[in-house]
Amino acid sequence: MFNAETTALLRAVLDEVCENVSRYETTARTHMAFTILEAAARGETSMDGLKQVGRKAAPGADPTELTLARCALAS
Repeated sequence: MFNAETTALLRAVLDEVCENVSRYETTARTHMAFTILEAAARGETSMDGLKQVGRKAAPGADPTELTLARCALAS
């Protein structure tokens, strides 16, 4: 569970990275949110780092970059 400050950060990051994603694209938004939460759970707590992770999970993002980002988080 995240504290209130981290939760506010996560919401702000998600709002920003989803600004160009339709609110009706719930699958894409859910995937982006999950990816951001996963990164935060692994210790990424900087706004810039979380935004980068979220943008790489966006629809149309290069799947190779997403795979590399996940590998980097796992190590």
